Amino acid sequence: MNNEFKRGIIFAFGAYILWGILPLYWELIQGFGAFEILAFRIIFSMIFMVFIVLIGKNRQAFVRDLKSLIGSPIKLIAIIVAGYVITINWGTFIWAVTNGHVLQSSLGYYINPIVSILLALIFLKERFNKFEWLAIILAFIGVLYMTIKIGEFPFVSLLLAFSFGIYSLIKKLVPIDAISSITIECIVTAPAGFIYLWYIWQQQQMSFGINSSSLWLIFSGAVTAVPLILFSAGARRIPLSLTGFIQYVGPTLMFILGIFVFKEAFDVDQLITFVFIWLGIIVYSISQYLKIKKSKNPVVN
Repeated sequence: MNNEFKRGIIFAFGAYILWGILPLYWELIQGFGAFEILAFRIIFSMIFMVFIVLIGKNRQAFVRDLKSLIGSPIKLIAIIVAGYVITINWGTFIWAVTNGHVLQSSLGYYINPIVSILLALIFLKERFNKFEWLAIILAFIGVLYMTIKIGEFPFVSLLLAFSFGIYSLIKKLVPIDAISSITIECIVTAPAGFIYLWYIWQQQQMSFGINSSSLWLIFSGAVTAVPLILFSAGARRIPLSLTGFIQYVGPTLMFILGIFVFKEAFDVDQLITFVFIWLGIIVYSISQYLKIKKSKNPVVN
């Protein structure tokens, strides 16, 4: 195992650990509406990413990628759409955490890989093996059981899973430097953040001021960007298949926090829902392992 591979594993674990404990950060911000938090998160993320581009080694790559996108309107539109899709993901997650739905957030990120292979079937015309079909069926049964038995359709889980799945699909179709992409996404979504903040300021409903929650909110840009940068650094150094296994660290930490820190209700019916999802994940993981074994060069993304 070479040093780059080890660093890749550390970076990937770092990204998913930070994503997994993110509910603790949003819990520090009290007295703000979810959309106001989202608006500030967008703006502070843009400021942080522009700062990273200016002081780092990514300026040339950013200029190159920006020119490339301007010269290809379809790709530019795709990145703009990606920016707003991930904003929906951010907003849903913030709303979920601030309204006591950490377990649903965990469920959403557990089923995200299964949603991703479903999107690959629809949009990329990829063929599935029997294990991948079984994983989709098990996840569907889990969602169906939750809807019928608990009487709660997992809107939060599915919105998180599909928004991140669509975002990942767009990023796959428009492959540009990760730092450039994140920065451009933040820039194109910033106007929406400014417009919303201007609106609530006009309505005298803005909560931002001289208080501890506002201080924590200032760091939301770094909190957003650092895991993305770590993920990008890790993904370049380790196989995509290994990244796929490490990604379950995030929702597992959220699951633990939801039960033991946020004290959310977790009964037998919810356990059964999660069991179906976990079974789907196990089957999905088996399918990925078999693909690695069959691959002639399994360490290449």
